Amino acid sequence: MPHASATRPQDSPHTVRSPAQSTPQRGDAAPVVRIDTFAGAREVLRCPDARQAGFNAELVARFIGAAHAPVLYQDGEPHQKQRSATARFFAPRVVATRYRELIERTSRELVARFCAAGRGRLDDMSLELAVAVAADIVGLTESDRVRMAVRLNRFFSAPVSGRGAMATLRQALLGQWRMLSFHWFDVRPAIRARRRTPREDVISHLIQEDYSDREILTECLTYGAAGMATTREFIVMAAWRLLEHDDLKARFLQGDEQDRMTILEEVLRLEPVVSTLKRRATRDLMVDSGAGPMAIAANSLIEIEVSAANRDPSAAGPCPHRLDPDRARPAKASASLMSFGDGPHRCPGAAVALHEAAIFLDQLLRVPGLHLEQVPAMTINPVSSGYELRGAVIAVAPHS
Repeated sequence: MPHASATRPQDSPHTVRSPAQSTPQRGDAAPVVRIDTFAGAREVLRCPDARQAGFNAELVARFIGAAHAPVLYQDGEPHQKQRSATARFFAPRVVATRYRELIERTSRELVARFCAAGRGRLDDMSLELAVAVAADIVGLTESDRVRMAVRLNRFFSAPVSGRGAMATLRQALLGQWRMLSFHWFDVRPAIRARRRTPREDVISHLIQEDYSDREILTECLTYGAAGMATTREFIVMAAWRLLEHDDLKARFLQGDEQDRMTILEEVLRLEPVVSTLKRRATRDLMVDSGAGPMAIAANSLIEIEVSAANRDPSAAGPCPHRLDPDRARPAKASASLMSFGDGPHRCPGAAVALHEAAIFLDQLLRVPGLHLEQVPAMTINPVSSGYELRGAVIAVAPHS
């Protein structure tokens, strides 16, 4: 497995594309339209006639159906209703008050444990933090946090290598076993506890909405992928960048929390965890690509290249491939541009992820003698189209 330092997106030469590319398919299959401009990406993501098609959404729809599908896979009124009902768990004000103490306490525990050992894996530390916070929001608080992190890590790990029927069967059985383990040890106890005493969390809300145990399990897995796995990668990538650039690290530590957030969003602009967002056109569309109108035929699969859209000079400004926290942004646009998505499906946990990274890294990077002993290896998750960073080893210099 190659080290990510050889393949990081910011080190790769930018490929200049047309605003969109349409790939012809064999037979009667719908075309694939690729969009790599900021304007085109924003218009498609905000379009009510472009439904969710990423994260195996269409495969999930075949087996689950529209009723009580996980919020990630819903569209239209059901999605809007569910997002509105759960928005109170993710609002920036709630994150900054209700969850701040948990983030700070967990960060202190992780950093203290690391200092005592003198060495640790950054990806394991960031996962434990992400699991602790997401579990509290979702309501998965009736089981051991560290063991739950291990179970989720195994569930979201890369597929078993090999081809053929036996490898496929093995992967399917392993996935079912891991899902059953997560349900039995983590989700089931949480559901039982909240049926007795409802709390202010997602599982209590889903019980109130008459979701079945199976549907709640599916929703918990969705939050696990979206809220835990992606936050883990973001924290590792941000730490890697800051540890490689002393001037950026110094600025991060000297600034206030808003300064730290701005730096983190600029890192995320260049290194979006999810590189491709997918939508399916439900009718013929005419999209402003930023370079003129563009026709998209009904049923086309639209692939939005997030990294390219984030480096579009019309949105990022001059020198879009350079990490510059002071760069100007378009009006009403996030500093990380498309990295948290946009429109109805914009990541609801953006404020959570940013607060976790800002608080944890502020504590970790103040450890004297901290250095990156081994850079992580990068792989791409085929389901999320996002990067995974593993084996990032940090250590404290002797006598520091």
